[in-house]
Amino acid sequence: MRHPATPATRRTALTLFGAAVAATPFLKPVSATATVRAIGLDDPAKKEIAMQLVSSAENSSLDWKAQYQYIEDIRDGRGYTAGIIGFCSGTGDMLDLVELYTGRRPGNVLAKYLPALREVNGSDSHAGLDPGFPAGWRRAARDAAFQRAQDDERDRVYFGPAVRQGKADGLRVLGQFAYYDAIVMHGDGTDPLSFRNIRRRALRTAKPPAQGGDEVTYLDAFLDARVWAMKQEEAHSDTSRVDTAQRVFLRRRNLGLNPPLDWKVYGDSYHIG
Repeated sequence: MRHPATPATRRTALTLFGAAVAATPFLKPVSATATVRAIGLDDPAKKEIAMQLVSSAENSSLDWKAQYQYIEDIRDGRGYTAGIIGFCSGTGDMLDLVELYTGRRPGNVLAKYLPALREVNGSDSHAGLDPGFPAGWRRAARDAAFQRAQDDERDRVYFGPAVRQGKADGLRVLGQFAYYDAIVMHGDGTDPLSFRNIRRRALRTAKPPAQGGDEVTYLDAFLDARVWAMKQEEAHSDTSRVDTAQRVFLRRRNLGLNPPLDWKVYGDSYHIG
């Protein structure tokens, strides 16, 4: 099952945000270099764990690489949702992805849908996409260049900014993952439910290590703020990806996200050995 992400918040000012983050850090680190441990979520082994954890929530599977070909309209007001991170035709990140892919592979099977993707951006419309776009997506997903494009857009828009902010806040791997999972679902921008505003809500009650705070206390506050944001929308009212996953790791003080890991999402159990 693909769990729906927030219709409006994930794309708010995404174009400007993505352009800025390519050139500068997400937020300026606050003396973070002395406090952040050597291994971060961007370590290849930890990144693999992160992708499996997100896939358990987004796809009910640890096999995240099988999701390059995924495409479906989950009726959340965002049109088609597809790929390893849930790129959406109604939020613009799918458009960015197909533009990147077309720049690298002109004449690809999805290139002809670019005008339609521009037209449906900001809506749940399939105009110009049906009936051939889903089959085209699945065909493109067999192309290693399209898979790399998905990886690159995931890193540019979601993974990279989350890890940079986590390191700037002095957080270890679990905290960086909590940021990543939040930005995957909520995106970033000025919307009250966006990642940066979830973080600001947490900062009202606790400080991260880079500001002299206790890491566990701060992460508790961040997860509280995350749950609050999720409960503002019916599509996200099941908060098990926090309650029976991230909080489990936090209660065990597994700040490095070190295996073995056992958790549940939507009642299903998962294990990484």
